[in-house]
Amino acid sequence: MKLQYLIFLVLIVFSCETKKENTSLNPENWSKRAIELKANDSLEYGKSYLSIYSQIYSLTEHTKHNLTSMASMRNTSDKDTIYLLRAEYYDTHGKSVRKYFDFPIYLAPMETTEIVIDEVDVSGGTGSNFIFEWKIPADCPEPLFEGVMTSTMGQQGLSFTTKAKRIK
Repeated sequence: MKLQYLIFLVLIVFSCETKKENTSLNPENWSKRAIELKANDSLEYGKSYLSIYSQIYSLTEHTKHNLTSMASMRNTSDKDTIYLLRAEYYDTHGKSVRKYFDFPIYLAPMETTEIVIDEVDVSGGTGSNFIFEWKIPADCPEPLFEGVMTSTMGQQGLSFTTKAKRIK
């Protein structure tokens, strides 16, 4: 009887599905990084496009794999602080999914921060992307924006990267 009770409890525990929480809105409090910039500053303005894949096709166009995606925002200067003005996420059709921030934030020299899009968040689809707007001091290297996409199933793993392109 005790063995049957134990088997019953084990079956209940393993049959319960754990629901994944969608945490694609990065828990980092962007407002802690907020900074006020003067309109007439001498900073150089730039805009970058980064492709991100929250899903990829497998076998046919009707089968997709979900991916965890990370947009890495890096200050490549070892002496200057840079400023990110906006980070906006778009779906495959070019529709804005969400803005992570649309006010200036700073990145200290050599600092990196990330936006993580959970595997369960497929709102971007197979052709999602980011637009980043930024300002840097004169003679400062441009920020680096990279995408890292990963997925693991069983003993197989998949990962690849993308790099942003300056568009303005």
